Formats: sequence, structure tokens, C-alpha cells
Amino acid sequence: MIEPSPFPPTAPPPRPVAPGLYLVATPIGNLRDMTLRALDVLAAADLVLAEDTRVTGKLLSAYGLKAKLERCDDHASERAAQVAIERIGSGEVVALVSDAGTPLVSDPGFVVARAVIAAGLPVHPIPGPSSLLAALCIAGLPADHVLFAGFLPAKSGARRTALEALKGPHTLVLFESGPRLADSLADMAAVLGPRPAAVARELTKLYEECVRGTLDTLAVDPRCQGPKGEIVVVIGPGTAEVASEADAEAALVEAMTRLPPGEAAAEVSRALDLPRKPLYRRALALQGRG
Repeated sequence: MIEPSPFPPTAPPPRPVAPGLYLVATPIGNLRDMTLRALDVLAAADLVLAEDTRVTGKLLSAYGLKAKLERCDDHASERAAQVAIERIGSGEVVALVSDAGTPLVSDPGFVVARAVIAAGLPVHPIPGPSSLLAALCIAGLPADHVLFAGFLPAKSGARRTALEALKGPHTLVLFESGPRLADSLADMAAVLGPRPAAVARELTKLYEECVRGTLDTLAVDPRCQGPKGEIVVVIGPGTAEVASEADAEAALVEAMTRLPPGEAAAEVSRALDLPRKPLYRRALALQGRG
């Protein structure tokens, strides 16, 4: 077997890095996933804002890079935003990184990016690793209509309430911790039903794993009982619920207390995804004109 070359032999040369804020994606486990452009930006950065400076320090060291690091976690994001605005305004390059993956996805860096945008200063994405997209790719589930909902509440009652709001004909992507995974999957099954799903763990790392099945079977699967590592749950789309005649009539009666028949029919049509003409005829009948 021929070993691959460490770098592409015809890689394009790096471009100059202009002043601005750069949102740099970093590996989610495998250090070889670092992009050449990300290395160019980090090498040119006058300041690197990091969720955890110790984690980012190890990353920079692995590539022989040195940069001034400042903390940008939930407690320091407001201050980091002001620092970024001042430094970029002075013509410097500021890079923002999370501990792993793409910044701003369940990440405090959002505060910095929003402030820099509001100040009218340039912001550039440096795309790369993302556990959300990696899990979606290997789940084997539809990826054309996707809703990312981050972490669910820790307590079962609040979690079930949140899941009720996520029902619909779309694929769901969620983050979860190992200790809560089994209970969370049980709540997902109770609220969403036996949808097809996948639990992806330790993506890009040595012990990468993707367990596929229905939510109810995954909830009792031994591999989903308190596993270690970073976890992404991908849930297949649900079936769109069709409103009953009783539901449609009740909605129509309520709408007609506020609107004329035509507008009431249009409102109910949009809300319940039902054809407008039959609703309009029923609205006229209810008014005594049909």
C-alpha cells in the first residue's frame, strides 16, 4: 500500500490574510482534519480567541504555531467581543475557535461574531470539521430538510416539552451527553414515536461508532447506556399529521369570529395545510350562505 503524501503536491499557495474576524473550524478529534487555510489564518493571527486556551494551545503546538491566546467562554465573551473590535479596528487579524468543530454552533463565540458584524467590521468563515454534518453524513437518514436543535433540557419533563415543539416532517440533529443519553432516547421515543435514528459517538476518533435503529430500540441498546465521548443523535423525519374534519371546523369557527369567510378559510388553510376551496365552502355554509 502506498502511503499518501503529507501534503497535496500541487496545493495552491496561501493568500495574504487581511484584517478581520476569522471563524476557524478546528478538528473534532482527528488532528489531520485541520485545513490548510485554517493553518494559514492561525499562523497570521495577531490574536486567537479560544473557548479554552489550554485546548487551543495544544492544537497550535501540534502544528508548530504560536499565537497570543485569550479566553472566550460564556463568562468572557462580552469582553472578548470588545477586544476583537478594537484589534480589528487597528488593522489586526483575529481568529475565533471553539474547542472542537465549527465556531458559533452551540458555542459562546456567537456573541463576538454578532458584535463585530454590528460594528461594521469584516467577518470571514474558515469552514472545516463539524460534528453536526459528520453525524448527518453517516446516519443514513434524509438530509434535505434538517432541523438542528442543539442540547435538550436536562430534566425529563422539560425535555419532553421541548421535543413536542420539534415534531414535524424533518430530520432532527441533537447533541447529548453520555450519562443522559439513554433517558433522553426514551423521552424521544415517547414523544416522537419509533422513528429511525442514529447515535454517533467519537466522530473521527479511534473509537468512532454509529449505532442505528429506532428510537425505542436505541433507548435500551447496551451501547447507548452511558457511553463516553461526544455524542450526536440524528432522528429521521416524522410523518406530517393531517388535521381531522373536527379540527378544521373548530379552527374555521374560531377564525370566523375575527375574519370574513374568505380570509378565515385562507388562514385555516395555511395553518392546517388543507385546501382552501372546501374550507371556503364550509365557511359560507356556517354563515348560512352556502
